[in-house]
This record gives sequence, structure tokens and C-alpha cells, in this order.
Amino acid sequence: MSLDRPPSPIGQRRGPAGAREQVHLPDTTDIAIVGGGLIGLSIAWRLARAGHSVTVLERETIGAGASLAATGMLAPAAEHEPGSDPLLPLALDSLRRWPAFRDALEADAGLSIDYRPDGTLVLAVGRDEVERLRFRYDLQRRSGLDATWLSGSEVRRLEPGLRPSITAGVHCPMDHQVDPCRVMAALAEACRRAGVSLIEHAPVTALDWSGVRVAGLHVGEHAIRSGTVILASGAWSGEGGLLPETLSLPVRPLKGQSLALRTTRRTGTLGRMVWTEQVHMAPKSDGQLIVGATVEDCGFRPGVTAGGLYALLEGARRVLPGIEEMDVEAVWSGYRPTSDDDAPIIDTLAPGLVAATGHHRNGYLLAPVTADAVAELVTNGALPEVARPFTRARFVQAEPWRASA
Repeated sequence: MSLDRPPSPIGQRRGPAGAREQVHLPDTTDIAIVGGGLIGLSIAWRLARAGHSVTVLERETIGAGASLAATGMLAPAAEHEPGSDPLLPLALDSLRRWPAFRDALEADAGLSIDYRPDGTLVLAVGRDEVERLRFRYDLQRRSGLDATWLSGSEVRRLEPGLRPSITAGVHCPMDHQVDPCRVMAALAEACRRAGVSLIEHAPVTALDWSGVRVAGLHVGEHAIRSGTVILASGAWSGEGGLLPETLSLPVRPLKGQSLALRTTRRTGTLGRMVWTEQVHMAPKSDGQLIVGATVEDCGFRPGVTAGGLYALLEGARRVLPGIEEMDVEAVWSGYRPTSDDDAPIIDTLAPGLVAATGHHRNGYLLAPVTADAVAELVTNGALPEVARPFTRARFVQAEPWRASA
């Protein structure tokens, strides 16, 4: 059983790239990306395909922050909640990009990412939960999302293994999912084949400023000159030290604990993602059932707790009795990169410096649109229209370099 984050190799909750020979730090690169998670690698792959030389610098190991700890939900309908209307166009746009993103990634890497277009069931048990679910369903319908109200018996016809106590449900057929470990393995391989340098255990210690422009960065004493530096360091994006106070990013870690169960023919499994008010459960094609995830605003506190695991198991058992016979294969924790409004920050912070962070729990859903938006920003100097509401400007006044330009 694994603690802290998924172990390696393919098919389990594990790392994407395995042991990798140490890559020497370059002196120059077209693009330097700070952060080797889902967003950083998606951007690196896109830019390398466009002909740029790209170096990814990861403070720990590839995917160590949130990317390998995620469930892999592409769920704009199930995720939609009060206050998230501004994010919905970006989420739906990215979902539409996912099939092409999948096809290109699998072709470039020669690996499957276990893309499953099975939809999501959101469940209610008891009168209070039914009322809250009805509120969410009405919101989905007002927002134009495809969602169907189901009685308890209709829910159990879709998922026979659920308890008879299920009172109602909402089926969201447009929601899809991927296997995060397979996605990260494919991205690492696609990046490698495209010529990207993936360098682990290389924390960036400083940016190299030339006036108001960023001209590179430092890893310890080693300087790397770069035409563009992209900050994609997830939950660490808001940490002090790298950015000046005037460019600070309102991003903090929200810890989540998850576990993987091994399903068998005897225990049964689910046919699609299932959500309750306590947990979400995602079946994977390799026979694992992922149960996640706690939400803990506790900073970078590592590890898993008895209370967190109890909450996950009890929340799952409440609706799926078959989990009592499933083996626990892995437990782990990770850190969601959460901005002050739970939406991403995609922006030019200063000449030569771009940010792509703050994706909260929608990193996998938003990876294609983020990668495309950053590629357009780097290439053409402007964001596509769908991404323009998600700059840092929504939190602060105009930057001094922009005001004086």
C-alpha cells in the first residue's frame, strides 16, 4: 500500500515516467516551463510540436503535486455549482477539444489514456439531499447543460450495485473521464519524443530580470536563458520568493486524500463515475475504483490521515456496499492549486513571463484549452477570446509595466 501519492508503474496509481536518466541543465532554451504536472507537460507538448525548444523544470518528480493524485474527471455538468457560471464556457470549450487532444496524444506517445465517455451519476439519499440535488439539477438545466432527473429505481437500473436507499439521481451524459496516470505517462512520452527536456528535482530559485522583462531563470547557481518562462507550478504558484510582490498570484493548496480499491467479478464495480455529497467514485478500465477526495485547507501538510480515509470509505460504503469486499491497493494525498475564485489564471504577468495555474479541481478538464491558449499567447501575443476572462487582472489593478507601456 502506498502513502502520500500514487506509486509506480503503469496500471496502478503510479508515476508516469519511471526512473529517468538525469538530464543536464541547458544554458538556453526557447521556452522554460516551471512545473512538471499536467498543465506544464500539456503546454510543453503543444509548444514542442510547434517547433520550439522546451525545457520543463520540476521541483520534485513529474506529476507529484496534483496531477497523479487526481481522479481524472472531465465533468463540467457534475462540477457546475452556484457561482461557477463564468467558468462554464471555458469548461465546455475544453471538453469539446478533448477528443482531438486524446487522439493526438495517444498517437504521439503510442499509449492509451483510458478515455471513457460514460457520464456521471450524481446521487441523493434522503429528503434533504434530494432537495439540494434538485437545486443543482435546476441550475444545470438553466445553464443549458445536458442532465436528466432519475428516480431511485431508475438510478439502480443504471447501477445495480448501489444501495436501495438511493432516493434520486441526476445523470450527466456529457461528462467523461480519463486515467490520470495514463495521461501523465502519455504526456511524458509524447514530450520526450517531441524533444522536450524533462528535468526532475530541479527547483527554480529565481527569475532572471532584464529591466521589466524576464530573460530566463536560475536553478541554484545555474542560469538558463529563455525567450519565455511559463509558471505552471500548481499549488506552489502562490508561494513567495520567485515572483515580486506586485506580481503575486492568489493561489493556495487545497489538500485532498484519495484511495484506490481493487474490484473483482465477485465485488462488482460501477459502470460510470458516481458522485455523492461526501465522495466521488471513478471506475477505471484496469479494474481499480478510485474514491476521492477530501477537501482540506491546511497548507502543504503531507500524508494521509485515519479521519480522511474513514470519511472516504464510509462515504462510499453508504451508497455502494460492495466496497466492503474490495482490497485497498493504494492511498495518497495531493494538493489542488486553488485560486481565490476557483478558476484558472492564464496570463502574461510581464514581458517574457506567462502564468498557467490555479485550476483547482478542473485541471484535467481544462488541460486542452489551457495548452492551446498558452500556445497562442506565446506565439501571437494574445489570448483566445474564451480564455480572456481568466487573466490575473480580475484580482488586481493593471501592472506597472502595462500602465507605462
